[in-house]
Parts: sequence; structure tokens; C-alpha cells
Amino acid sequence: MKNKEVYRKIRKTNTWGTLIALIIFFSISMMLIAISVVGFLNYMVEAKMMAQYHAFESYARMSEDAAAKKSDQANFYKCLDKCGYEFLVLNDAGQVIHRVGADTRDSEMLDGKFGFLSQELKVFRDQDQKYLHVNDGGYINIDYGKIFAWFRTADERLEAAIEDDGYEPGGLYISGIGPSDEEGVFFSYTVEGNFDEQFTKAASELNAPLWMAVPIGETGYSFVGKSYFTVDIQEMTLFLEVAGFMIVIVVIMIFVLLGFTISGIRRQRKVVNYFFTDPVTMGHNQMYFQIKGEQMIRRSRNRTIGFAVVNLVFVNYRNYCVCHSVKQGDIILKKIYDVLRRETKSREIVAHLSSSSFALILRYDNQENLRARLEALIHQLEAVEADHRFAFQVGVSLLDVKRNDKGKALSRKRVELSSEYNNAVTARSVMADSEDSGISFFDEKIVEDRRWQDAVTERQKIAIQNEEFKVYYQPKYNPQTNELSGAEALIRWQSPDLGFVTPFKFIPIFEKNGFITEIDHYMITHVARDQKRWKDQGYKCVPVSVNVSRAHFIESDLAEQIRDLVDAENCPHDLIEIELTESAFFDDKKAMIETITRLKNYGFSVSMDDFGAGYSSLNSLKDMPLDVLKLDAEFFRGSEAGDRGQIVVAEAIRLARSLNMRTVAEGVEVRDQVDFLAAEGCDMIQGYAYAKPMEAADYEERMRTGHHDPAE
Repeated sequence: MKNKEVYRKIRKTNTWGTLIALIIFFSISMMLIAISVVGFLNYMVEAKMMAQYHAFESYARMSEDAAAKKSDQANFYKCLDKCGYEFLVLNDAGQVIHRVGADTRDSEMLDGKFGFLSQELKVFRDQDQKYLHVNDGGYINIDYGKIFAWFRTADERLEAAIEDDGYEPGGLYISGIGPSDEEGVFFSYTVEGNFDEQFTKAASELNAPLWMAVPIGETGYSFVGKSYFTVDIQEMTLFLEVAGFMIVIVVIMIFVLLGFTISGIRRQRKVVNYFFTDPVTMGHNQMYFQIKGEQMIRRSRNRTIGFAVVNLVFVNYRNYCVCHSVKQGDIILKKIYDVLRRETKSREIVAHLSSSSFALILRYDNQENLRARLEALIHQLEAVEADHRFAFQVGVSLLDVKRNDKGKALSRKRVELSSEYNNAVTARSVMADSEDSGISFFDEKIVEDRRWQDAVTERQKIAIQNEEFKVYYQPKYNPQTNELSGAEALIRWQSPDLGFVTPFKFIPIFEKNGFITEIDHYMITHVARDQKRWKDQGYKCVPVSVNVSRAHFIESDLAEQIRDLVDAENCPHDLIEIELTESAFFDDKKAMIETITRLKNYGFSVSMDDFGAGYSSLNSLKDMPLDVLKLDAEFFRGSEAGDRGQIVVAEAIRLARSLNMRTVAEGVEVRDQVDFLAAEGCDMIQGYAYAKPMEAADYEERMRTGHHDPAE
């Protein structure tokens, strides 16, 4: 989950922030340009219209003066007729008493004002050209829709104006500012001559008229002039230059931000690639496997595909690095990755996780074909280097296609790749004790085994506290006299939750999780306690052997621990025999010899269990000061008199006698084996031929009799 969170942060870094900033900047810039254009046009309209309004005010004052001298009024009107304006003079009843030009005003007089100016005006809209109007708030606005409609046909109007004046193409180049047709082609012309006159003539058709009324003094009369907003080439050039400058600045800023965005995306991709790259193989790593693999499995279009999550381990990797070098080991890992990458297909993933582990997600249709493919892959990997033969172990967890009652494939949105890969690792761990290549599929048996391990681990401490572990005793008899000569303490678990549990189902678990040392202490304490009780009750006690695990011998004070446990129960040391498995002798031999020597000095006897099960037994006998040699039970399973096994057993007995060691044959089940061992001089026999492991009460009965015939 942490890897996913880091990946999400990397995905957001330097990309979305810049893109959002670019979008915001672009939007704001366009809004500012639009506001500036509208504001500029409004300012131009207001400035021109108000200049004409002030001219009308002058005419109104002059009209007032002329009205005072009635003899001059007729002459004044004649002068006004030549001023170039269209106007009306209204009496106090609103009737026209003098007019120059057509009266095209609306009948309704409105109160209005411009946005930048606060002066109140009396205005009439024009009936023919309604570019200007008064809104509900009383402001005089431009109808930009009508203006843009004019621009759409501006090229035709300009062309007509040029043709009317007789100009020919060629000369000065000018581009229009509006599309000329529905396809959005911008108009352009090359013309000769006085372009200002041509443009002004064409632009005059864009006149935006507004009738403005000015009172003529206190007479009650009004001077109503027709004011025009017209565009000349200088104003339009200024407007285009300002607008173009603003657009250029915006475009430059957009390109700068776009450059930052592209740079951020590139940096982000580099970071993502680094995040997903394994430094050894330069291929995909664990994060890529977890994040991209899970995305692939959960994708809707892949729900009908069966996937196999694979854990592949290079078994000999560490030994190879010891014999060669870590650098050479990395080279081999790179070769392995290249083979795996070459053999993967579309919608499949391979990644190097750590050390010698690789993870794969493969498509499959059935388990048999998948196994064949994996076997072929292992065969390639085993020969990845000509001079060496490697081994590879593969664990597989299958993600089958699941369907509902209607046959529709179900979604895998809730599938956790980490759990599936853990299942693959668990399947592969079944082969952990082997160094050979192999393939293991995760199944319910593995699940049950893991559940059992968890159940045992959860209850182990409580079982010790509640003394749920029971000590069973298996007697050892002298085959010559059939007398009780010793016993071995064996553990059983009577659990209120799990029932009666044999040692084969929990001892291996305790050996792996380290709890076996607690079991050793528990057994030594209880055997010493039983021996002390039986001695006090007058029984003829014989030595009882107690197994001490291999893991316990890493402790330098083991001999002292055993001594203190036995002394705490006041049990004589000679009634306790410490039994070691042969595999324990493969560890620190010097420490082992020192511990055995101290145990013997404290009065304990020491035996080697399972003699003959390993490959270093004779060498161990040479160095270890042991008291008892226990012959492995495998010697007596299926053996017959005169076969090779009997020869080995006979020689082992003679060897032990020569080293002043007693011998115990365990696993003896039939009378013929008893007779053979008795003839060879074996000191004690432990097995079903004499007795099975039994509870303490039954063992007490055996001590009472002290004698048992295997024929009974």
C-alpha cells in the first residue's frame, strides 16, 4: 500500500498542477482579452458619441441664442442644414418643427448613459440600424451580434467599395478580421491607391446611429441629433495592434507554460521509470509488478483471461556468488531476466523482486499446459550458462475465470495481487528443503497445512502453561534377560481444542518457530519429576533418555540449564540420559564436545540417536565422548538374517563395544530381530516387539514387574 501511495504522488507531481495552471491561465487570459476588446470598443463608442453629443450641445446653445433674436433663427437653420448632421428640432409638444435628413428614430424617448460616463442622456434608438440599445439598467450597450454579422460580409462590402471607385488588384496587402463564409476563411485583398478612403467607405456601412436629445435652454424645445459611431483606419489599426500585442503576450506565456508542462511530464516519466526499474536487471522491479500487475488483473477486458501468479527462485544463487562473485551473480540474474522477458507474451508481466526471486504473471488456459510451459522455461534457465547447471523452483497461484449463474465473467476489482503472490511463495516454500528444480501449485492442502501451523503456534504457550503436553514412556529391554534396562521419554499433546495430537504433527512446527527449546525444558523437568517420585515410592528406576533438539546446542550454557532443571526436582543425574540426534553433530563440533563433556562431568549419560541415518556417523564417534549409541530404526525395517543390513548392524554393535559404548536398537518390531540382536550382543531393544509408548501409569506397572517376554 505504501508503494501504491508513493506511485500516486509521483503520478501527480509536476503534471496536473502545471496543466491546471495552464488551463487557468489560458482561460483568464482569454477572458481578459475579451473584456479588453469589449472595453476598448465601448470606450471608442462612448468617446465618439459623447464628442458628437457635446457638438449637439453647442448647436442647442446657438439655437437658443438665435431663438432670442427671431430675425436670426431662419439664417441659423440654413447654417445648420450645411453642418453635415442629421437632426431634428422638436417643440415642447414633441413635434418636429425643423428637420435635416430622414427621421428614423423610435417613437419612445429613453433615459440612458454610457458605462464609463455618468452623464444622463435622453436618447432614441434608430429604427433601421439597431447596433446600439438601452438595457434595463439604463446603460447604452453595443449589439455585438449585429456587428459580427456585419463583419461576416465585410469582404463583400469592401470589394464592392473598391469596384465602385475603379481600383484594380495589386499593391498594398490587407487582411480582414472576420470570416467571410461558413467555412471560416478570412477575407484578404491587395489593392492600389488610397486604401484609407476605400476602408472608410466600406466601414461607413457599420455606422452605429443613436438619436441624442439636448434641451434648448428654458424654451422647452429640444435639439435631437443623429450621432454615428464610425470606424476609421487609424482606430482600427490601433485596435488591431493592441489586440495583437495582447494575443502575442498570451501565446508566449502559453508556450512557456506548455514548455514547463512538457518538461514536467518528461521528468515525471523519468521518475516513474526509475521507480519501476530494477538496478540489477534494468528491467521491471517489485513496484512495477505490484502496481501494474494488479491494474492488469483488475482490468475489465481481462476478466475472461486466466492468470497464473508465479514465484520463481534461483536455488543456487548464493552458492554461485560465493564461488564466483556478486557481480557475476548479477550478470546471471540479468541473463535469467532476459530469458523470462523473451518468453512472456502480451498482457503478461515479469519482474525481478530481490536477490534470487522473480515474479511473473502469465496467461493460461489449463493447468496441464501451464505446467508444460513452466517446465520448458525451467529447462531453458537451467542451461542459461553453458558451464553451470542451475536449479529453479516455481510456486504458482492460479486466478481462474469465475462466472455467475448466467455465465458472465465476474469482476476482479477486489483481487489483491500481494495475496496471490504470497500464495505462490507459500507453494514454492514446500520445496524449500530441496535443491532440485520443481513446480508446486497452491492448493487447499497447503492452505490446511498453513492453518494447522497457525493453530499450533497460537496455542503453544497456553499448552505449556496448562500442561497439556503429556510424557509417554517407551521401555527399553535387555534382549538377553528381557529385563527393563531403560526408557525413552516421548511427548504427546492432549489439547482441549485440537484433540490428541501426535508429535509428528507439531514437533516440526516447533523446530521451525524455535518453541522446541521450551519443549526440551518441559520434558526434562517432567521426566526428572517423575523419576524423583518413582524413586521415593521405591520403584527400581532405570535411566530415561530425553531428546534435546539441535537448536538448543547453540546455547553455550546448555549443560548448566539441564543440570539446574534436574536439580530443581531433586532427581539424581544418573537417572537422566540426554539424547542427541546425529544431525546435531554437523554444527559447531567444538562447542558440541564441550557441552557433552560438561554433561558427563555433571553425572548425565549422553547418547546419539539415529546412528546410521546420516553420512558422518563414524567421524562423530571418533570425536564425541558418548555413552550410548542408538541404531536407526531403518536398519530393522524389512531386514532379514544374513542380509547386508544385519552385517552393518553387527559391525556397529562391535564397534560401539570397542569404544565402551552401550547400544540400543530402536524400531524393533518382530521376534526374529530380537533374537538376532541378542545373539550379536546388543545391550537394549526399544520397539513394538517389547512395548509401545505408554502413559506414566502403565510404565509404572512395567517397573513393578521389571521383566517382559517379547513373545507375550
